[in-house]
Amino acid sequence: MGKLQEFKIAFEKNKEVYSPGESISGTVTVKLGQPLQCKAIKVNCNGFCGITNKVNDTAWTMEEQYFNSTISVADKGTLKEGTHTFPFKFLIPATAPTSFEGNYGRIIYRVRAFIDTPRFSKDYTTEKAFFLLSLLNLNEVPDIWGTCSSAVTQQFTYMLMKTGTIVLRAQTHMKGYTPGEIIQVTANIHNQSGKNTGNMAASLMQRVTYETKKPTHDVRTIAEVEGGVVKAGKEVEWKEQIIVPPLPQSSLAGCELIKIEYYVKVCLKSPDVMLTLPIHIGNVSLDKKQRPSKKASSPSTEDTPASDSTLETSTSASSPTLPPRPAPKPAPRLAPRSRASSRNSPSAPPAEYHSGAEGGSLMNEDFQNKRQSQLVSPNAFSYAPGLFFPQNQQPVGPAAAPNGPGFSGSIGTTSLYPLLNSTTSVATPQSLPPDYSTSDYPKEAPPPYNESCNT
Repeated sequence: MGKLQEFKIAFEKNKEVYSPGESISGTVTVKLGQPLQCKAIKVNCNGFCGITNKVNDTAWTMEEQYFNSTISVADKGTLKEGTHTFPFKFLIPATAPTSFEGNYGRIIYRVRAFIDTPRFSKDYTTEKAFFLLSLLNLNEVPDIWGTCSSAVTQQFTYMLMKTGTIVLRAQTHMKGYTPGEIIQVTANIHNQSGKNTGNMAASLMQRVTYETKKPTHDVRTIAEVEGGVVKAGKEVEWKEQIIVPPLPQSSLAGCELIKIEYYVKVCLKSPDVMLTLPIHIGNVSLDKKQRPSKKASSPSTEDTPASDSTLETSTSASSPTLPPRPAPKPAPRLAPRSRASSRNSPSAPPAEYHSGAEGGSLMNEDFQNKRQSQLVSPNAFSYAPGLFFPQNQQPVGPAAAPNGPGFSGSIGTTSLYPLLNSTTSVATPQSLPPDYSTSDYPKEAPPPYNESCNT
């Protein structure tokens, strides 16, 4: 066996998986059958990523280094016959990505030991790999909560003839999974054609992208389940489950050369209809207790206390008060008349109002923000608090006179509300036209309506 009988590296407690920011320690053992002269014994710890364009090729076209540390455990001298042990310890950077090994690239971590011998002598080298695992907590992934769904509508042809349309909808019940969990896939297929489809299938896919000058995409199927066919003109709902096997995590944080993605592919064997549902594979499963609650809806206007101005506006709007009206223009007089007769003489309605069968409607822009019910006929209401509108009653007593308080001699302009300062309730009689036969003056007919308005 020569001078060197054993040269190996051992990690403390035979540990092989470490985390970023953790220290790695161990020993280098040298067993000699004869004395050996050496210039130094060194131990190196490094981590790097290498990618290539050829499958399983170690001649890397691009590399990325994460750390590289070297210590000397023995100086120049002669090692005696027997077994020698040299301890070492290194600190792993907190930014180092998780170990990975693919067809076109790797993320490698290793500890190497060197025995540097004098000139013209053989050097000795040994190495031991270890693995780094940076846990991916799915609860910290943005937009991870909820279901992942998609839909596709595709027309297909058979022998250059259009035969129909396929509508495919599918979803997964979550967006993140850990190895050992079950992906629940639900698919709805509507065959709007006259031909049966091929079998349905759902697959868990992995796509690894290697960022060379021309990116290389390595896509492979991790697991696949298959269903039946969909007959012509039928709609089928299909449910299936996929168990997640041990897989590398979705994110290689800290690595710029390799990108890993996972998705569920739902498809039909024929015609070629397919959709994808992106998911995340992590190390810490989703915790429903950490699910963010829905944001509280903004308080409604009913819960918001009204301001003083709002209260005043609502109070004035609900108050049964009539806005001030301009005095009507009197009709032209042919001769002086008594006060009593003038009250019974007909006059034109005010220019601001238009008299009609259902009451006057507002014509003045100054009243556009007032309540329209103030000028609506009393017959339009079945009930109004504080008001009394007699129906089909003949006026009795002094209130039957058109000269009573709160009334105008003009037809159609009767006040709908009692006086503001009145302390007694006054019944509102129906307004009757004046009796011209009992009037002393005038003996002639009143002026036309248009003439009185123009005047």
